[in-house]
Amino acid sequence: MFSYMKGELVEILDDAIVLEVNHIGYHIYIPASMIDKFSGTGQTLKIYTYFHVKEDSMKLYGFLNRDDLKIFKMLLGVNGIGPKGALAVLTVMTPDDLRFAILSDDAKTIAKAPGIGTKTAQRLILELKDKLDLEEAFEVKLAHAAEENGQESSASEIQGEAVQALTALGYSATEALKAVSAVAFTEGITVEEVLKSALKQMAFL
Repeated sequence: MFSYMKGELVEILDDAIVLEVNHIGYHIYIPASMIDKFSGTGQTLKIYTYFHVKEDSMKLYGFLNRDDLKIFKMLLGVNGIGPKGALAVLTVMTPDDLRFAILSDDAKTIAKAPGIGTKTAQRLILELKDKLDLEEAFEVKLAHAAEENGQESSASEIQGEAVQALTALGYSATEALKAVSAVAFTEGITVEEVLKSALKQMAFL
């Protein structure tokens, strides 16, 4: 019903904001992690929204970018996860972190979200893994990192190259991602150094 709303932030609550658009205040539920990104009330925001309708309620959910909204909708498609659970996941994880957790079968990390147990996390991975692509996940992460910090972009690029090199050696994408994710990234680290550390990690996977 609504693609996005642009208006003045007039109130910040624990799990929602009130956005005034054309003299109407819209109560929009958001991930709690999003609150830290606001400088305060009075600022103009563009919020990408999802209108959720049930028999006994109608609620708006909002996000600062289309990627967050896309992942939220994807989570809603998982059996047993509703809007509250989807927000909980996005409160403890960024969309990028969630993609890599799914691709690496990391149910433990996903299960840290309030109300999301291990079984639900495993079901989430099972239902969404085939909908994600490792190369695309890295491309999206690189784009996000480039927007925020050049150094982060470099680290993400190195990580991506290392995973691609491992898969070329015959390891599965899941094995490669787990091993590379376990490597501690330091300033100036090279792809070769990441590969050496990742290959050592393979012995423990």
